[in-house]
Amino acid sequence: MKSTLFPIILFSLCALLQSVHAQENPWTHTVYFENDLFTGTDSNYTNGIKYSVISPDLGKDAPDGKLPRQVMEFVHSLPIIKDSGPQYSHQFEFSIGQNMFTPSDITRFDLILDDRPYSGWLYFSTSYHRKHSSNQSISYMDTVELQLGIVGPQSYAEEAQKVVHKLRDLQRPNGWDNQLKNEPGLVAAFERKLLFHPIDTHKIGYDAIIHTGAAVGNVHTYLNGGLEMRAGWNIPRHFGVSIIRPAGSTRLRIDRDFSVFGFGAVNGKIVFRDIFIEGNTFTNSHRMKREPYVADLAAGVALSFQRLILTWTQVLRTKEFKGQADSHSFGSIALSYSFPFDLRDIFSKN
Repeated sequence: MKSTLFPIILFSLCALLQSVHAQENPWTHTVYFENDLFTGTDSNYTNGIKYSVISPDLGKDAPDGKLPRQVMEFVHSLPIIKDSGPQYSHQFEFSIGQNMFTPSDITRFDLILDDRPYSGWLYFSTSYHRKHSSNQSISYMDTVELQLGIVGPQSYAEEAQKVVHKLRDLQRPNGWDNQLKNEPGLVAAFERKLLFHPIDTHKIGYDAIIHTGAAVGNVHTYLNGGLEMRAGWNIPRHFGVSIIRPAGSTRLRIDRDFSVFGFGAVNGKIVFRDIFIEGNTFTNSHRMKREPYVADLAAGVALSFQRLILTWTQVLRTKEFKGQADSHSFGSIALSYSFPFDLRDIFSKN
């Protein structure tokens, strides 16, 4: 157990330290902010925030990621890396996030029987990404993610929303006494992405990304799939633009060339379980009947330069439960920055 925890602790500490030296195999940090106030509403999926850090490529033949020898020995002993060829890249990701959901009328104190419950989700996740380019025009990436968290008052969604609304002088949300009860949450998710890109990606170009996946857990259980199309200048060979969703991360690293492109995407789900609609798993709570088929339609623009990429996405989500008055729309902003860490000197004295 000790030998397993040691590298995990070192990986987590990496998110707190920054080096000023240039590096070919950097870490990538991303901050996500999603909110429906961008579209003038305050209901359903009303807010999401997430911070993630993705490691350098940890493959045996990858450029030096400047990690302690103990960490690299442990990583290279893992079968998924030890037994794979040099054509694969291997990266790990650590994230923390919070999502919140409310009914349409937040002025009411009573339980609204014909609308979704108040609920929050505070979670920590770890992911593994494996990328492979099969030829000059096709690449794929597999992602496995495990989320652990809490639904209910201990997600602190109530406190977060009330503080933000007070600071911005918005309507106070009055119905949080009716939120879902505390429940530990677990989600295991997998997603495969296929990138079809032209051989020459410089100047004006286009590409397409197909994804398929699934999630299992008491918070989410679903099958999903979708398509993204991109067109613009110097489109980077990463795997598209993703909003906050399990196993949806795409930004393994940032290309240094200037890039600007627009995109359109669809992600469809066959939903078998959604705790934010159907209520607590093990105790009685307010619940609605879920819609079995839900889709996100998204469009936006991305701007990338040097170590930074900024993305704006507008999302339209179809109805998630029976009796929902209308579809829901929200905006998503994501800012990513790639830079290196060097922990070898820090831990060489230990």
